[in-house]
Amino acid sequence: MHDNLTIPAMFVHYQDVVGVDDLCLMLNGISRKLAYKLLKHGEIQSIKIGREYRIPKAKVIEYLLRQNHNSVENAAEL
Repeated sequence: MHDNLTIPAMFVHYQDVVGVDDLCLMLNGISRKLAYKLLKHGEIQSIKIGREYRIPKAKVIEYLLRQNHNSVENAAEL
C-alpha cells in the first residue's frame, strides 16, 4: 500500500493531464484498445475534447489505488 508521501511521486515525469498513449505507458504497456475501453466505461475518469481523451494524472493514480484496494479485499476473502 502507498503512504501519503509516495503518492505524489507517482508518474512525476508525466504532465498533469495525459493522453491515451501516456495512459498506456502509465498502466504498464496496456493496449490502446484496453485503454479506450477503460475510458469509455468510466473506469478512469477523463474529458473528451473533440476526438481525443484527456486524462488527469490524479485519476490514473486513483484508478490504480482502487485496483490495489480491490485486490487486497479479494485476497482477504480467500
